[in-house]
Amino acid sequence: MQKQQWLQHAIAPRPVCFASTIDKAGNVNLSPFSFFNLFSSNPPIVVFSPARRVRDNTTKHTLQNVLEVPEVVINIVDYDMVQQVSLASCEFPKEVNEFVKAGFTEEVATVVKPPMVKESKVKMECKVIEVKPLGTEGGAGNLVICEVLRMHVDESILNAEGTMIDQRKLHHIARLGGDWYCKVDENSLFHVAKPNTQLGIGIDALPETIRNSNILTGNNLGQLANVHDYPTVDATFEDERLKNIIQYFSINPDEMDQELHRYAKELLDAGKVNEAWQILLADS
Repeated sequence: MQKQQWLQHAIAPRPVCFASTIDKAGNVNLSPFSFFNLFSSNPPIVVFSPARRVRDNTTKHTLQNVLEVPEVVINIVDYDMVQQVSLASCEFPKEVNEFVKAGFTEEVATVVKPPMVKESKVKMECKVIEVKPLGTEGGAGNLVICEVLRMHVDESILNAEGTMIDQRKLHHIARLGGDWYCKVDENSLFHVAKPNTQLGIGIDALPETIRNSNILTGNNLGQLANVHDYPTVDATFEDERLKNIIQYFSINPDEMDQELHRYAKELLDAGKVNEAWQILLADS
C-alpha cells in the first residue's frame, strides 16, 4: 500500500479513462481508470490499465468484460462529471449497471457493443487489440491496448471555425494521489513555446552573467535559450523603463545588471521573450 501511495502521489496528474464495457451476457459496466494515456496517433492507440486490487488481488469487472467482449468506449471526463464518475468507481456487484447508479445516460455506440456516456463531451469507440498482464500479485496492472475506431466530439468544445477542440473549453480533470484531483481551465493553462523543426541555442550558449543570474529562474533561462538564433540588438527597440534603468544605474554596473534582470524576468514571466532579450542585450 505504501508503494502505491508514493507512486500515485508522485506520478500525477493522470488523465482519467471512463470505460464502458459489456460482457457476453449483456451486463454493462462503467468505471474510471487513471492509469490511462494516448500512445499513438497513427494508428490511434490508447491504453488504460485496470490493476488487480491491492488488498485481495481480485480483478475488476472491466478487465473481465474486455476479455469476453474485446470492445470498449472511452469517455473523457470533465469537471461537470467528476462527482458522478467518482460514484461509478464504487465496487457494485457485477449485475449492477453503474450508468444507473451514477445517473449517466446510455447512448448507443455506432461500431461497438458497449454504450457511450451521453454526458461526456468526447467519446472514443475502441476495439481491444491486446490485453497484457503485467503481473499476478495485487497491484499488478493489465494493459488494455485499444485502437480508436470512431471519435465523437461535442460541438460546444470546438473552436470558432469548428475544426479543432478548443483546450480552453474542455475542462479536463486529472487524478492525483489519495482523494486529490485537479481541474484544467483557463486559470491553470499556460503556453510553452515548442521547438518542432528548429533547434534552440541552448542554455550553454547564454552569457555567463545570464546563466549565473540570481534573479532569472531555470524556466526563464529555458525561455531565453529556446530562440533559434542568438539575438542581436534591435536599433528600433525603445523602452522607457530601460532608459530609466540605464540612466539611474549606469554608475554601478552590478546594480544595473540586477535591475535589467528583474525587468527581463517580468517580461519573460509575461511570455515576452523578444523584449526580454532586448533588455538583457542592453548590457552587452
